[in-house]
Amino acid sequence: MPYVTRNEATAARIIGGVGALFALFEGVYILLLVLEADQANRFFVFIKSWAEPLALFFPGLFHTGNGTIDIILNYGLAAIFWLVVTGFIARMVAR
Repeated sequence: MPYVTRNEATAARIIGGVGALFALFEGVYILLLVLEADQANRFFVFIKSWAEPLALFFPGLFHTGNGTIDIILNYGLAAIFWLVVTGFIARMVAR
């Protein structure tokens, strides 16, 4: 007998995957900024083009006086936000 999944579970996995992808963009962008990657690099520009809009209102939220900590806090919160929100939506869809 073949394994059959419910459509709700599949949709929930897709939603969770999208949230994880968004968080991954934020995480890679944090690493690129903290490690001072070449901002003219095409990969950097591609990641930035996704990470900046996905960060929503979080950039500039914290000003600690340390640029590295500011980047980690602001973009890290955006990544956590996407994981939490899409996780919540996925659980609601799976019910």
